[in-house]
Amino acid sequence: MNYIGSKYSLLPFLVSTIEEVVGKDLSDKVFCDLFAGTGIVGRAFKTRVKKIIANDMEYYSYVINKNYIENHTFIEGKEKYIDVLNSIDGINDGFIYNNYCLGSGSGRQYFSDQNGMKIDSVRTLIGHWKDLGQISDNLYYFLLCSLLESADKLANTASVYGAFLKQLKASAQKPLMIESAEYAINDNNHIVYCEDANKLIKTIHGDILYLDPPYNSRQYGANYHILNTIAEYKNFIPKGKTGLRDYTRSQYCSKQKVSEAFETLIREAKFKYIFLSYNNEGLMSPQTISTIMSKYGEYSVVSQSYQRFKADKTENRNHKANKTTEYLHILVKR
Repeated sequence: MNYIGSKYSLLPFLVSTIEEVVGKDLSDKVFCDLFAGTGIVGRAFKTRVKKIIANDMEYYSYVINKNYIENHTFIEGKEKYIDVLNSIDGINDGFIYNNYCLGSGSGRQYFSDQNGMKIDSVRTLIGHWKDLGQISDNLYYFLLCSLLESADKLANTASVYGAFLKQLKASAQKPLMIESAEYAINDNNHIVYCEDANKLIKTIHGDILYLDPPYNSRQYGANYHILNTIAEYKNFIPKGKTGLRDYTRSQYCSKQKVSEAFETLIREAKFKYIFLSYNNEGLMSPQTISTIMSKYGEYSVVSQSYQRFKADKTENRNHKANKTTEYLHILVKR
């Protein structure tokens, strides 16, 4: 997925820095990815550590991480279910087609008509199997994650779902095929949450806490609302031109609230090693972060430049630089 704030390109930098601070042998460590997103960082450490704790307040992220992080043993026959999903026809009275495809009269064009119908039929069948007890929770999240990622590749957007394109782009015209969301297999149990980070931090503990909160005012619940709609697949009345659903606003997207929320989280954290990813365009300044983290132990920071995320035209953005600087703030807590 082309995801805001994705750390895929920064993984070598993150892994090497964390190993330099904590040690190369992490096999007895509990690693928490508190703002997990698509789980890229947690996946990188899944086979390196004793246990991953992954969390994100967005339900689509919960689904993705339930598959990539919590699933860790082989699921017998999972490819047969993928084959069945790819063989079924679309339906023309489902929620996605009726509300997010042009042919329904919705005025929205997030997917081609054919792909919207197919998303509905696939999501309905996955839910039907689950309701009848024909599939396990592990298989359910594997199939649902596979649908989310496959549908996302064909979305008629400029990467995020804050708006749709007026004309179907070439990739959106391709027919939907469900591709398996393969996960790493290992012997260790992992756990995934869908909670407010500042509430969850009070109830968990471990060794390494990795923080990658939103950097700016863009709310993930709005930017990825279609993925939440497919994942939850519950009826509601879509709002406005883009068909928004109700969503929880993160205090980390508020300039007025972010510093207090961040300090509360650091203070409550029962982890020795804390790593915060934050870039030079974030709502909190490097000095603010340094001041807060230094109160609670030994603080340091490293940085690396990387290609910025683009979801619109350069001339429409507040920041027009092609690259940005990623800071990894480090705290060894007292």
